[in-house]
Amino acid sequence: MRTLFGYFRSSAAYRVRIALGLKGLSYDYKAVNLKPGADEQRAPGYLALNPQGRVPYLVDGDISLGQSPAMLEYLEEAYPDVPLLPAGMRDRAYVRQLMNLVACDIHPLNNLSVLQWLKGELGADEAAVNKWYHHWIQDGFRAYEALLSSSGLAGRFSCGDVPSLADVVLVPQVWNANRFGVPLDAFPRINAIVEACNMLDGFADAAPEKQPDFPAT
Repeated sequence: MRTLFGYFRSSAAYRVRIALGLKGLSYDYKAVNLKPGADEQRAPGYLALNPQGRVPYLVDGDISLGQSPAMLEYLEEAYPDVPLLPAGMRDRAYVRQLMNLVACDIHPLNNLSVLQWLKGELGADEAAVNKWYHHWIQDGFRAYEALLSSSGLAGRFSCGDVPSLADVVLVPQVWNANRFGVPLDAFPRINAIVEACNMLDGFADAAPEKQPDFPAT
């Protein structure tokens, strides 16, 4: 039995949904409402399962994991029939570089807990929080776009013409950037890659608006 605990708007959970979909792996989806006031991630039952109190959390038989990069690497090793890392050592390192650029440099600075802390502890208003969000998204995407251009490895997707873990991590970050109104005109290669990704069922079916906890109104 495979279960993914997530939240429709969590980009980290979105990544894992994409990977599961691309690999054709079925799973039971358990929504964890992160909205202030609900705070289901802090409920004793969930903390007993995942002491970090974050999403996603993956249970796959006797394997239980927090942290989406660990989940993506686990799924790649456990279910290699649909690979999301290329064959060559150089290409695999390049994909991991792009993946970590988003997962380690962009995403942590714009996570929900960080934005709430900026508001609650530092008294930042909505304009200041949005300025923070836009800055770090655009700063990271400039580097990603430059790597796509300079590496000679990009094709229809971030690495060649087959989707990889780099794309799995990129697409949710672009979705969130659009949600916050971050201008992305300066990143044509990123935009083209995301458009190509979203034509595939594994990406389209994982989109936040396709999830059972997506608000009806």
